[in-house]
Amino acid sequence: MRSTSIITCLVFVAAGAYVLGVATLLLWLSGDWRWVEGWIFGVWLVSFIAAIFLWLHFKDPTLLAVRMRMPGSGGESRSDMAILIGVKVGWIAWIVLSPLDVRFGWMPRLPLWSEACGGILLLGGSFFMFRAFTDNTYLSQLVRIQTERGQHVIDTGVYGFVRHPMYLGASLVFVGGALLLGSVCGLLVALVEVLLLVLRIFGEEKLLARDLEGHQEYLEKVRYRLVPHLW
Repeated sequence: MRSTSIITCLVFVAAGAYVLGVATLLLWLSGDWRWVEGWIFGVWLVSFIAAIFLWLHFKDPTLLAVRMRMPGSGGESRSDMAILIGVKVGWIAWIVLSPLDVRFGWMPRLPLWSEACGGILLLGGSFFMFRAFTDNTYLSQLVRIQTERGQHVIDTGVYGFVRHPMYLGASLVFVGGALLLGSVCGLLVALVEVLLLVLRIFGEEKLLARDLEGHQEYLEKVRYRLVPHLW
């Protein structure tokens, strides 16, 4: 029990250091520690990640352990592993290029009204991502069937709205965050990230339809993958 507590504490410290480090890096790269939009995004990032981490730790520790598995450790396909790594690299590029774009003015700054819209999208994305965690205990970052946990189809909550609420939330966060920060470069990276998520959906749905019992019926029940009444 003592070793488990030590590991848990180390995970908490590492997660906290990572999130605070990302927020600090964003402001440092901008060259302006009084950058209001950067502070807003930084506070949102720390609060949002902390809320998810704490909820998983106390309510669904098994999912927290599953989420910590590294790409390539779950038997997923090489193509999906490449997409996942691409998304992670894109996240780093997004964090680095957005403040540098604001600092050096590589692209024209986005207007204030678009920054406000970005904040709204960020909140919407937070809702879908958080609910995806609370509604689906099988929400692994690796595309695989979790037979060891008795995985079954989840069709309630936000999963009754769209098939991939996690990807919808992530898309809104990427785009909304770029708009909030006023960065065109960040927006371009965000669009690439959304494209990667769309590509991942095709492979994920093919696997689930083939190997997860009841998924075909779910496809008929919830028709839209990512955007209601569109796709």
